[in-house]
Amino acid sequence: PIFSANTLTGETTQDVFGKMLHSYVITDAIRDKKVLKFKVDYNYIKPELNKYREAEQAVGVIGEEIDEKKLKKIEKELLNHPERITTVTKYLLDVYDVKTHRNQLYTHKQKQLAGFNAMFAVQSIEAAKLYYDEIKKQQESLPESKRLKIATIFSFAPNEEQSAYGEIQDEELESLNIEMPKSSKEFLAKAIDDYNQMFKTNFSTEGREFQNYYRDLSKRVKAKEVDLLIVVGMFLTGFDAPTLNTLFVDKNLRYHGLIQAFSRTNRIFNKVKPFGNIICFRDLEKATQEAIKTFGDSNKVDIILEKSFDEYMEGFTDELTGVSVKGYVSVCKEILEKFPNPQEIYTEKDKKEFVNLFGELLKLDNVLRNYDEFQEIEKPISEGYMQDLRSTYVEIRDEFLNLKNYEKNNDLDIDLSDVEFEVELLKTDEINLDYILSLILDKSKDSNSKEELKAEVSRVIRSSIDIRAKEDLVLDFINETNLDELKTNDDILSAFYNYGKQRKEAEIKVLAESENLNDGYQLFIEKAIQRGFAENSGTDLDAIIPPTSRRRGARERKKQEVLTKIQKLVEIYEGI
Repeated sequence: PIFSANTLTGETTQDVFGKMLHSYVITDAIRDKKVLKFKVDYNYIKPELNKYREAEQAVGVIGEEIDEKKLKKIEKELLNHPERITTVTKYLLDVYDVKTHRNQLYTHKQKQLAGFNAMFAVQSIEAAKLYYDEIKKQQESLPESKRLKIATIFSFAPNEEQSAYGEIQDEELESLNIEMPKSSKEFLAKAIDDYNQMFKTNFSTEGREFQNYYRDLSKRVKAKEVDLLIVVGMFLTGFDAPTLNTLFVDKNLRYHGLIQAFSRTNRIFNKVKPFGNIICFRDLEKATQEAIKTFGDSNKVDIILEKSFDEYMEGFTDELTGVSVKGYVSVCKEILEKFPNPQEIYTEKDKKEFVNLFGELLKLDNVLRNYDEFQEIEKPISEGYMQDLRSTYVEIRDEFLNLKNYEKNNDLDIDLSDVEFEVELLKTDEINLDYILSLILDKSKDSNSKEELKAEVSRVIRSSIDIRAKEDLVLDFINETNLDELKTNDDILSAFYNYGKQRKEAEIKVLAESENLNDGYQLFIEKAIQRGFAENSGTDLDAIIPPTSRRRGARERKKQEVLTKIQKLVEIYEGI
């Protein structure tokens, strides 16, 4: 009797309790900062019934009145119309890099783009097939580096219907061979073949091999080796991948199932991931509001959903903390007024104020990048001025880390121990070595002199934490190279990396001679450059240090001096 069903909704008391429990968990988890909020974009791409001849033919006579049932049937069929699939796919590919921060700094250590990955939840197996093929088709015109690594998985359950409170039924691996139509199974086999080629694996749709595919796919999504995973029901419940920050939705979701699906995106990862991104291609705004309100009252909407674009631009009060958050416009205005020339910030007091204020700007900029509207507005701060701000910020950080000029000032009594540098957010711009070389190629065609070119390039390099150490190498390359002979990106990349390799070999030799290093130094230093740091444990470093007295720690000092010089070479030549 306790779990008797409601005759109107079909819900049992157990169902209602389950919803209440989920509500308690997600709202309190957000309050306690255990998970992130959701930012939901409603980009409903509605089938245009009057546009398609199919719709007119479906009712028999052009102009005949369409009743509600027929209208819904036609609309459902047209959701998978090729033109709509093409439109949705184009939008997805256009916004993917921005939504996932895929256009962040390329990391040589990881050998992959930074940022996050995404999932695409679709209504049926047929829709999964159509989207998979269309994404592959549209990516053919993109350069290899811009193409997404896509994968898909599904079993028997098309998941067209959900329970009364929106429960997403888990698809069962064991039922694949029994229930799936032949055409769907053949398509999945083709998609797994693509996966096998991409990752040098050997999975199939048969029995245990399919289960192994499921496990391997899960692992690669979590490792960010798959950019976009297309699903019907699988992975929408219980799958946690902190690297996943975006869910594209072309699927009817509601209540518990909607929150479950959205929650694939809101696991905490780092400061660059401020919330879970949800992009809906169906009319899910009402369903989203109802799902949240069903778990409590209308006040929980602001707890679960991220602020609007206008609120981040103009400022708001955080409901969870009661703290007033400055808007992007006012922060930009304050920086422009207080620090018109970032290179002229001298006092510790001004440096501290600048670091805190610019940190606020970095956080707001990181959040607003996820809003389509932000891409379209003219920014209050120019690109050149932003680079100057970043450069100053990085210089102050270097001073702080080197403990220069950051001891407590007795006159001003300014304590800088609480200054927090937003290092992760500094890396959200695509300022890497290849970007710099491309910039040199472009600017060299317009610049009147190498000095002007070097000044501009230097400003950009200094705004990046990762390549600041390479500034002299890049500027020397400009000085010593006839840039007029370099016509393409491939030309300048080849010229620079050859130049860098020669410089590296020469500097290693100079270091070895000046420190009288033993044989084996070349291998030790090359390994250090390759892995990104010089190892001082073990016997390898000892082996290349020349005979040195151990009295009064002389040998240890010698090791530290050599290690410091090698580490400087690592910073300059890592990735070259």
